[in-house]
Amino acid sequence: MIKHTDTNTLAPHHGFSLIELVIVVVIIGIVGAVAIPRMSRGSEGASVSALTGNLAVLNKAVDLYATEHGGAFPRAANITTQLTTQTNDQGDAPTGTVGEVPYGPYIRTIPPLPIGEKKGNTGIATADGAGVGWIYLPARGLIRPNLTKAGGTIDEPLVTAVINGSNLIRDDLAGP
Repeated sequence: MIKHTDTNTLAPHHGFSLIELVIVVVIIGIVGAVAIPRMSRGSEGASVSALTGNLAVLNKAVDLYATEHGGAFPRAANITTQLTTQTNDQGDAPTGTVGEVPYGPYIRTIPPLPIGEKKGNTGIATADGAGVGWIYLPARGLIRPNLTKAGGTIDEPLVTAVINGSNLIRDDLAGP
């Protein structure tokens, strides 16, 4: 007599069951739901941190310029040149005359705006315009980020987001 044995009971199990696959997919979904929003907030937080740092550097450069120039702030027409090159006590390029003291430069380059619709712009002006990343208030010696939208209005949600993500106040970002 021939004895018949079931080969399925002796063979090892290969592959995954449907339940195992569903559990793995659910776990991957939960990890993705938690991780993806945190990673996207991280890049926004980095932009806010960069903005805070850039504002501090620019405004400290203006303060140092004013200290060395008898309290006079840089002129709006040539603030970039006055901050990034040497100047004499009148704020002009040094003439090389005997006894003349050159001051500056106070910053190597103007940093690009790291956030908003004007992101990447490095220009400094008293009003919004092409290439303007920073708004200068010459009467107060204050530089602000250019957080305007295409229509020229202040991007209020962006201002609120920056305030919530930093130690900046509205006066640092927008206003008269």
